[in-house]
Amino acid sequence: MDFFLLCASALAVIVSNRYAQAQRIALLSSELGKFQIEKLMETTADGYLRALGEADADRRAQIWNMLGEAESNLCRQVQAFAKAFAHCDAHATRMSTLPIALPFATRLFPFATADMRALVHIHANGIDAVAQNDAGLPQKERAYMLTAELLLFQHSCHWYCRSKATASARMMARHQTPHAQLLGSVSAATRAAYLQLLR
Repeated sequence: MDFFLLCASALAVIVSNRYAQAQRIALLSSELGKFQIEKLMETTADGYLRALGEADADRRAQIWNMLGEAESNLCRQVQAFAKAFAHCDAHATRMSTLPIALPFATRLFPFATADMRALVHIHANGIDAVAQNDAGLPQKERAYMLTAELLLFQHSCHWYCRSKATASARMMARHQTPHAQLLGSVSAATRAAYLQLLR
C-alpha cells in the first residue's frame, strides 16, 4: 500500500511540474512569437563567427559593417519584448530560483523566487549597452561579450520555463558553456543586476 501511495505522490509531482512548465512555456512563447529575436540572435552569432574567422582584413571589416543592422534590429526587438512582457501578470511571471523544479515552488517558497519581467529588463539593457559599446571595447571583445549577454538571456528563458538545472544543462549541451562562465563574460552592470535579482 505504501508503495502505491509513493508512486501516486511521485506521479502527482511530475504532473504538477509539467502543467506549471507548460503554462510558463505558453506564456513566454506567445510573447516571443511576436518578435524575431531568436532568428536575429542566430544571425548575429553566425556573423561574429564569420568575422572572427575571416583572414582578409577588408572582408572582415565588411562583415562587421553588415552586422550593424542585425545588431540594431536585435536590440530594438529585445527592448520591445521587455516592454511587452512587463505587462504580463505578476503571478504568471514569478519564477523559482531553486536549482531544481518543484511543484508549487513559487507559492511554497516565495523567498526563493524572482520576477522574470525584471530579469528580461536586465537582459534588454545589458544587450543594448554592449551593442552600443558604451565601454569602448575592441570589436572582438565586444562580440564575445554580446554573445555572452545573448546566451545568458537564453539561459534565463529556459530557467523560467523549466529550472536552473535544466537551463544550465541545455547551455552545456548546445554551447559547451557553463552558467558560471556566461555570467563571468557579460558586462559588469549586467552581472551585478542579475546577481542582485537572483541572489
